[in-house]
Amino acid sequence: MLAALLRTPKPIVEQPLELTEMPLPAPGEREVRLRVSACALCHTDLHIVEGDIPLPKLPLVPGHQIVGVVEARGRRTRRFHEGDRVGIAWLRHACGDCSFCARGSENLCDRAEFTGLHAHGGYAECALVEEAFAYPLPPGLSDHQAAPLLCAGVIGYRALRLSEIARGERLGLFGFGASAHIVIQLARHRGCEVYVFTRGEEHQKLARTLGAAWVGRAEDRPRQKVQAAIIFAPAGGLVLDALAVLEKGGTVALAGIAMTQIPEIDYGRLLYHERRIRSVANATRRDAEELLSLAREIPLRPEVEVFPLAEINQALWKLKQSGIRGAAVADIRGT
Repeated sequence: MLAALLRTPKPIVEQPLELTEMPLPAPGEREVRLRVSACALCHTDLHIVEGDIPLPKLPLVPGHQIVGVVEARGRRTRRFHEGDRVGIAWLRHACGDCSFCARGSENLCDRAEFTGLHAHGGYAECALVEEAFAYPLPPGLSDHQAAPLLCAGVIGYRALRLSEIARGERLGLFGFGASAHIVIQLARHRGCEVYVFTRGEEHQKLARTLGAAWVGRAEDRPRQKVQAAIIFAPAGGLVLDALAVLEKGGTVALAGIAMTQIPEIDYGRLLYHERRIRSVANATRRDAEELLSLAREIPLRPEVEVFPLAEINQALWKLKQSGIRGAAVADIRGT
């Protein structure tokens, strides 16, 4: 199978992903093998490719927002059959036995494994997954539109939930890439008023198109404060900007897997009055299932920019430059 392989982490400008032929993987007894049609790009992929995250495995095929069709099954699989359209997300395994798993927080499992980090991911013509960690996908969405839901959508959904925003309240979104442009659709469905803080002109236009009540830059101050805010951009300084527009008792949720240093916080001016800051770590299968159900109900319509697998380095570079409108997706079938 053809795959984009990372042998050594390097800056994306050096094009570290190499198109190469790899052996077709055989599914384990509880795994299914997908013939991949699409894989959305994520900032976590950039962190992996550039070495910002410790890598437990090299060489490695990144990619963890995978859509494909089941083409082979292990002998102990029951949920899916050949020809089923299935999605693979970031979480690919949890132990099921630890205290975190027991309380429904499998995203915090110490023995968790992740797609495109601990095992080869979706920048390839085929991918493996335990069938317990795969998802049937709702009809009505193309493969390209479904792919970003599997991380950008799921993490956005979890961040929205952990922000504790109530129906009809005001929500601030800092950064307006793949995840935020899905979250605004979720928030609007709840009747929330959404304020978007982003510097990119195209991102500002998209935010207005999707119903933002106010659009500006991070340093701007809207006419009213927000009851909750979600930060998608990996810039620690945005925490101060978010706190500055946050109402008493509100929450700032940090949705990224990595972030630059958070500056010193003026406790009395920015954090006092029971304001909260909380990180969002990975997501559970329940998050994914609930998000995919909502995707059909609302319905969610991700905006996508599609690239052939042969241009995966260029697509990730464009993602790093905040040059993508909506979500970037690698088309694997056309490779």
